[in-house]
This record gives sequence, C-alpha cells and structure tokens, in this order.
Amino acid sequence: MALDVVSQSRCFGGTQFTYQHQSSETGTPMRFAAFVPPRADHNPVPVVWYLSGLTCTEENFTVKAGAQRSAAELGLLLIAPDTSPRGDAVPGDPAGSYDFGLGAGFYVDATQPPWARNYRMASYVERELPELISSELPADVTRQSIMGHSMGGTVPSPLPCAIKVATHQYRLSRRSARR
Repeated sequence: MALDVVSQSRCFGGTQFTYQHQSSETGTPMRFAAFVPPRADHNPVPVVWYLSGLTCTEENFTVKAGAQRSAAELGLLLIAPDTSPRGDAVPGDPAGSYDFGLGAGFYVDATQPPWARNYRMASYVERELPELISSELPADVTRQSIMGHSMGGTVPSPLPCAIKVATHQYRLSRRSARR
C-alpha cells in the first residue's frame, strides 16, 4: 500500500510525519500522524496509538499534546489516526449535526446505508492501519499500547479495539483496564 507524505518536520531528533493513503476499509483517503523517534533509525521501536475524540483530526494530539519530546527520549513511535472518513462523497448527517457523520466515526463499523460503505472505523483502526504501520514504519509490533481522549479514550472505543487486535498487540494501562 502506498503512503503519501503530506508533511514532515524534524522534532526532538526524530521526525513528525502526516501521511495519507487510500483506505480499502473506508473507501476514502485517510490521514494519520506518526512521530518517528531517533532510535528508529537503527531498530524497530514500540508503538503508542492515540485515538482522538469527536470531530478531531490527526492534528489534535500531534499539535496540542507535545508528546514528541517524551517519545523521542523513550524511543516510542506515536501514531494518531484521523477519527473519520472525510470527503465530498462521504455521507454526513442530513440535519448537519456536528456529532454525526464527518468527524464523528466513533471507531465503529456502520451497518446501515448510506453510512455502511465509508464508516468502517473499527475495521480501519483494528486491522488496516496496524497492518500498514507494521509494514511501512519501524514499528516493533510486539510492544504496543493504546490511549485516547473523549470518544477515543472511553469504553467502548479503545477497549474493544485493544481486545480485538490482541493477540496481545496492545497493552491496556491499569487505568483503562479498571473502567
């Protein structure tokens, strides 16, 4: 699968990327951010996945969290996907509500038309994106963790993703496991 670099910049000795690729799950171009730490120049590194909240894009965590410094020090690959399929051909809410449709994929797979074709965020986050990351980036897929905020940080979002992807692909933090 082809990854297109949308942007890249040096940051704390590593590189902050925004990538785009054509998703087979959503049928749309999808974007995600990846911070690749300096240690990844020599060996694959552990992955930390960040799932953003309602209406956020991959930029929310990348721009606001400032996590790149810690990730560079710890040698962690940070991955932050967009929260939804986007584009003119993707159906939104006919009433124009901000919390449904574009920007509100909820990390689930829709089952009803017209949304079932594009809103396949569970399959995207649980299968397609991890396969892409493991094949295209210096990821140590035996050491991964997942976190998020709002829609991306509460059950039902990362917990089922973590459980479904597990073959122990993600480790839940103690805080997430208690919820």
